[in-house]
Amino acid sequence: MKHSYQRQACAAGVAALLSCTGAQALEVQAGEWKFTVNGNVNVHYIHSSCESHADAIVTVGSACAVDGGGEKNLSSVSNGLLPAALVFGVATEQNGYDITATFGFYPGISTNDGGSPNLQSGASNVALGTTGLDVRQVFMTFGNKTIGTFSLGRNFGLFGFDAIINDMTLPGVGVGGAMSSGAPANTSLGSIGFGYLYTDTLAQMNYTTPSVLGGLTLTLGIFDPIEPLLQTGATAEGAPGFHGKLAYKVGDFYLSSSFISQTQHLPSGQDYTGTGFDVAAKARFGAVDLLASYYSGSGIGTTALFVLSDDGFGDKRDSDGYLLQGTYTLGATKLGLNYGVSNLDFAGAADRAATPNLLEQNSKITAGIYHSLTKNLTLLTEFSDVTTEAHDGGRNRSNNFNVGAFLSF
Repeated sequence: MKHSYQRQACAAGVAALLSCTGAQALEVQAGEWKFTVNGNVNVHYIHSSCESHADAIVTVGSACAVDGGGEKNLSSVSNGLLPAALVFGVATEQNGYDITATFGFYPGISTNDGGSPNLQSGASNVALGTTGLDVRQVFMTFGNKTIGTFSLGRNFGLFGFDAIINDMTLPGVGVGGAMSSGAPANTSLGSIGFGYLYTDTLAQMNYTTPSVLGGLTLTLGIFDPIEPLLQTGATAEGAPGFHGKLAYKVGDFYLSSSFISQTQHLPSGQDYTGTGFDVAAKARFGAVDLLASYYSGSGIGTTALFVLSDDGFGDKRDSDGYLLQGTYTLGATKLGLNYGVSNLDFAGAADRAATPNLLEQNSKITAGIYHSLTKNLTLLTEFSDVTTEAHDGGRNRSNNFNVGAFLSF
């Protein structure tokens, strides 16, 4: 029972995963129920050198840029790729079934109380503000090692999950994103839009098979369809979206592949089905950890699901990208380097004529040093060089340096 619960908690989400290496911060046994609490707090100073006299590029998530009269160098004190987290769990075993429930609350530290902390509308860091709260996880699981596991509720998706959860910048910042502006969101970008799409948190119902062949599992599920962002009048199809994942782990080697599919309705009456797949592999060789991931999609967009995914008339834009990463651990210190690229193509000649300055490629390289001052407290610093290019030749470049601390419990 204890092993099954910990396995489910480790699969639950980012905050839970970061604290899976040790005991839960709090475990209370009350009759047949076990109650747990874990989470994190992270704070970083972020200095961004942004492109001045920037080219206009149609994108979401890019190298930071300012108007010609703006400040080229910007600073902030904020959380990074992860907001802070407080994750509550309950678990029990009844009639041979392992049953769990998880509630994950994710506050940031920046002033961003203008509705969704990740979808600010003109908000800025002004007096009398407050931070926002993401409720990213509300789900339950039930099953056992014989029949497999059912997971129902709001949780991180399958497509793109292994890329972000193994991104070395997870406790840090990576690409500054909104943290390089006066209207910070709840998170930086890490490598989101620069090597992978954000997995997002979805209302979903999944089934995972028992482990077979020494470490192979298959997950299949449906999720509440999501509408295209920044596209007026577009709606998600009434039918659910579909996703799945095949994963294999043996020793220090892990390989996975996932898919996603969902149909969109447009005001023109034309529908399109966005599809995508990814593959991720990681391996450990002594003190060296290596990661490689790749994704490809048609009609799923860039940076996040269904962002710039079509031309507005149902003609799908293709996208792909990859992330390469290597880290070396020397005692309590980990040195890391990763490089990521995300590409977006035109839907066709009409799309090229209508939006010539559409994003063509985001790329970045991040170098990081992560020192475990204690088993729960990590001090870190990173430097990221970021480039955003448009199909018409427009190009913006920026870099950001961050130093901070990450406390998990």
